[in-house]
Amino acid sequence: MSGVAEEGPRLLGPADIRQIAGRLDLRPSKRLGQNFVVDAGTVRRITALAGVGPADVVLEVGPGFGSLTLPLLAAAGQVVAVEVDPVLAAELPRTVAARAPALSGRLEVVTADAAQVRDLPGPPPTALVANLPYNAAVPVVLHLLATVPSLRRGLVMVQAEVADRMSAPPGSRTYGVPSVKLAWFAEVRKAGQVPRSVFWPVPRVDSGLVAFTRREPPPGAARREVFAVVDVAFAQRRKTLRAALAPWAGSAAAAEQVLRNAGIDPARRGEALGVAEFARIARAGRESRPATGPAEDAQPRTMG
Repeated sequence: MSGVAEEGPRLLGPADIRQIAGRLDLRPSKRLGQNFVVDAGTVRRITALAGVGPADVVLEVGPGFGSLTLPLLAAAGQVVAVEVDPVLAAELPRTVAARAPALSGRLEVVTADAAQVRDLPGPPPTALVANLPYNAAVPVVLHLLATVPSLRRGLVMVQAEVADRMSAPPGSRTYGVPSVKLAWFAEVRKAGQVPRSVFWPVPRVDSGLVAFTRREPPPGAARREVFAVVDVAFAQRRKTLRAALAPWAGSAAAAEQVLRNAGIDPARRGEALGVAEFARIARAGRESRPATGPAEDAQPRTMG
């Protein structure tokens, strides 16, 4: 794989995107959460912040017309673009061939729903860089982290409110199920803001950039076990853990015993716990019950 091409790609602007959309008779779909970036400066910024290089295989979700795909192809060794819209998926290679012909060989397009895709072509992706649909951002990231272990880091653009939830620390107002489940896989942080004016159509909300770096999960329990505890603990945020975990443990008294065995005060609430503490609870819960066979990891459930 070679480095950055001498001749940079011709990036897409608002007029270019509208011209392609008109030729394809395509209108942005609210159902698919389609808001396309039309500002070249924004995609350059995202590519630079992602820090990808010639050794990286980038997984891009929802490439749309290719605004971000083009600078990613110039920076990375290869881009695997997963697009659910078959019309856009078919058009993307033509756009790259027209605007960056020397980079066409670095692109692989997969027509699929990124929240369900499993088998990706080519070398294993190392980085996720994407403008994610607002209505599916967290499930997509969780699914990809669970099913593509080669992903070591990423930079995603999401709704600003979602960015807050994804990166929230324990005890904060926006901390919840997405925060904990993402923390199982990676260190997550906010990496900047994106104004709504750079999109077509213009959304009603601002966007934010979220960066993550994969890390080893906390020891002691399988992901399926930990995520089950997290789901129950946040089902009713105002309840103490003793009360919230009663259905999971079998009774409030059993939940209290599990929590004490894990070294957790039963009067605390789920929003105050980090992912390592949830793992301790899951382990203590398993050890308090008769063995029913080996714990197996499962895919994270979609959350609201």
